[in-house]
Amino acid sequence: MRRTVYKGAPVPFVMELPNYRFPSLKTVLLLLMDKAKDFIQRAFTVIFLASIVIWFLQSFDIRFNYTADSADSMLAAIGKTISVVFTPLGFSDWRIPTGLITGFAAKEAVISTLAVLTGTNGAELGGSLHALFSPLSAFSFLVFTLLYTPCVAAISAVKRELGSLWGTFFIILYQTGFAWLAAFAVYQIGRLIL
Repeated sequence: MRRTVYKGAPVPFVMELPNYRFPSLKTVLLLLMDKAKDFIQRAFTVIFLASIVIWFLQSFDIRFNYTADSADSMLAAIGKTISVVFTPLGFSDWRIPTGLITGFAAKEAVISTLAVLTGTNGAELGGSLHALFSPLSAFSFLVFTLLYTPCVAAISAVKRELGSLWGTFFIILYQTGFAWLAAFAVYQIGRLIL
């Protein structure tokens, strides 16, 4: 590049650095408490609101009637609608995309949602998940869950840092699209090999 863009004599780069000192314990603790308090307030607010939305979607049907069976809920209707997108990844049962939707509130909610939707407790969850997944589709599911967009608290932090709603949407779509492609590759290549 020095022959094209950066032609000419190099300019010396001089940067003066401040004196570095070891911080006092009091300064570190005050900064830590301030940052932790800020994160907890912001994250708790976002997670709390997302949890209310997910509870509402899981508790009411499309006509806004309370439903005891989560298979009749708005969340299940959304999961059934988008399950077509996840069929090439190896998981087409409506409960799996529904669990992924709740993962937007917190990634930990994916498994707990699957436990609720399959009607099992923690000890029986492995058996009910075995009915939903083959080993290959379970691996594809894990790849997707690992790579798709983080929880709403992290998304709100990204929006705050970027200062742009469109940039935040782009990051959400990019990460979810990349996760879909990676899980698709895992499942389809795995089907060819196995």
